[in-house]
Amino acid sequence: MRKILLPLSVLSLLVTMSAQQAPPATEVYLAPFPTQPGVSALQFVNISNSPGYDNQPSFLPDSSAVLFASNRDGKQTDIYRYDIASKQLKQLTTTAEAEYSPTMTPDRKTFSAVRVEADNTQRLWRFDLDGSNPRVLLENIKPVGYHAWIDDTRLALFILGSGGTPATLQIADTKTGAATVAATGIGRSVLIRPKTGTISYLATGETPRVFKEFDLKKNESATLVAPLEGSQDAAWTPDGRLIMARGTAIAAWRPGAPDWEPLASLPIDPQRPMNITRIAVSPDGKWLAFVSDQR
Repeated sequence: MRKILLPLSVLSLLVTMSAQQAPPATEVYLAPFPTQPGVSALQFVNISNSPGYDNQPSFLPDSSAVLFASNRDGKQTDIYRYDIASKQLKQLTTTAEAEYSPTMTPDRKTFSAVRVEADNTQRLWRFDLDGSNPRVLLENIKPVGYHAWIDDTRLALFILGSGGTPATLQIADTKTGAATVAATGIGRSVLIRPKTGTISYLATGETPRVFKEFDLKKNESATLVAPLEGSQDAAWTPDGRLIMARGTAIAAWRPGAPDWEPLASLPIDPQRPMNITRIAVSPDGKWLAFVSDQR
């Protein structure tokens, strides 16, 4: 399978935006997770419904709602919550700064998000579930692009490089406020693999690109699989499959399998061309959230 190398500038497009820049127009969609592989027409609904930027969906631990970042006034990005049962959308943060990548914390009482501060510093912050009481999680670690919780105090971080240097995977601890570099030259999908606790990431500094996983106990990385050609975003399912999307098609890889297999696709609509980017699976495995930008 021929691999396509994506420049780091593409991978870090979002996180290098300031609060004043207008992000690209995208939407967040929700669909039942396909139960039969190869479904030709995935049924979905638009849960963001905004002409501006809507991105980075993540589920609550009980799978009842989706958090995502949304820019609705052209000034800054805030965090919104969509409740699946009631179909209600609620704005959680209303700040002068911009917040991205909302993620529930292990205590299930708060969520974390990357905040672009007034001076464009990108640090990780914690908020109460209603969006109140913002406070810095890691005072001296920046610029944070993306993150994933390993346990109650440790996180895997995508840290932007400076001066043309590649992004790094860093392991941070909120107790000490310190971080160590685990890998250099990574993509924006930093994920915790279910049932193993390892950290999977796309190694973009290698030719061809490969998905790897970092084992905290062994303090080393091992190769998992070559990514879906032309794709950079991924998610793990609760049953241990890795999924990626390209265009309107979604594929899955099961550890031990030789290649990616078709999982689902979106109906083709010439009036509304779609291109799946970010993707997330609910903890109960019943829902799929994805982002589409215009081709």
